[in-house]
Amino acid sequence: MAGVWAIRHGQSTVNAASGGPDAETRTRVPDWTIELSPLGRQQAAALGAWWAGFDGDRPGLVLCSPYLRTRQTWAAMEQAARGSGADPIVVVDERLRDREMGALELSSPAAIRRGAPEEAERRARLGDWFYRPPGGESLADVTLRVRDLINDLESPAARVQILIVAHDATIAALRRIFAGPGPELPDELPPVPNASVSQWIQDQGRLRLVRWGESVDQGIG
Repeated sequence: MAGVWAIRHGQSTVNAASGGPDAETRTRVPDWTIELSPLGRQQAAALGAWWAGFDGDRPGLVLCSPYLRTRQTWAAMEQAARGSGADPIVVVDERLRDREMGALELSSPAAIRRGAPEEAERRARLGDWFYRPPGGESLADVTLRVRDLINDLESPAARVQILIVAHDATIAALRRIFAGPGPELPDELPPVPNASVSQWIQDQGRLRLVRWGESVDQGIG
């Protein structure tokens, strides 16, 4: 890969409803069906304007999570770029789906503390990289499936810039993969804001992180 850009989807309706980590929310619909909020649609449009005016070596391959909120984000970007010469190959790959939380799916931290205090304690003790909720995944599990996707791309996309539209957990997994063996794991998930952009460039045979979780308002690209 010549380089990688990674975008987290715009704000979702669940993101908007959560109101922060102390909000006691639990949504009882499948995670993959969660849509963008009105603000998320505005953020996706801003990403679209950035994509339409992309300055530099434009990615020739787009990889997107199958979840609705990521597909809506990419659709807004694709729509905005029509007529700009952007015509990448687009692949939807299930390995970019969000972290599966199993029995705790779409439960806020406050709701977990109230309804499953033993799981909240276990999560705090183990840390997110190794905590696996009942029926769900740890961040280490997410990293394994994302690494499998990256390995599949190494040969066919060796000289291609890639754009990934996904979730905070999968983008954190990318950071771990591209850092290579050795670096200590962070105690918790590095913040990946909604509609933010991260970038890795090729540097002496490895992908080096040059920006993390930046807004398109910062003039990137």
